[in-house]
Amino acid sequence: MGLDAQRREQLIDRLTRRIAELGMIAPAILFLEAYKPLSFIGAQLLWATQPFLSIAFNAQDLNDLATLASDEAGTESLIARLESLQAGRSSVR
Repeated sequence: MGLDAQRREQLIDRLTRRIAELGMIAPAILFLEAYKPLSFIGAQLLWATQPFLSIAFNAQDLNDLATLASDEAGTESLIARLESLQAGRSSVR
């Protein structure tokens, strides 16, 4: 079961905004680029720990994040959005 396009875009928007608020765009891009070959394993880890993580986080968001992480195109979309945000911020300075 995949994410519909609207839900996927909302999730990517929220993630990129939160990463930008924390000032972690460059480290996030580095992590995601290194993570791509292991994305399936990371998604499986999210699925396995979801019952415990749902105590502190929204269960639907965790489910969507695991689905996004298991999809290579989802990871690529997140990286592309972060890179465009970083390029936009550096051109303003």
